[in-house]
Amino acid sequence: MAHTIVLVQTGKPDTRTYSDFESVNDAMEGVCHIYEQHLKRTNPDTPSITYDISQLFDFIDQLTDLSCLVYQRNTNTYAPYAKEWIK
Repeated sequence: MAHTIVLVQTGKPDTRTYSDFESVNDAMEGVCHIYEQHLKRTNPDTPSITYDISQLFDFIDQLTDLSCLVYQRNTNTYAPYAKEWIK
């Protein structure tokens, strides 16, 4: 388990947010949750939200920025990872 920080920017700089997770797997679930919340906001009358991986990847690609900082125990530092690594 490696502590992971997810950095998200959906548009202008004032849309920057971050979330931290106890593991990379939890962080990836968090990215999916961000997309699911986006789908719920844009489709408020749809009772059930479904999507496939290509739609998630398209959403990730349209974000201004999405990156992760993953804790590296051996160096006691955080390593940065970009969108492609997340996908």
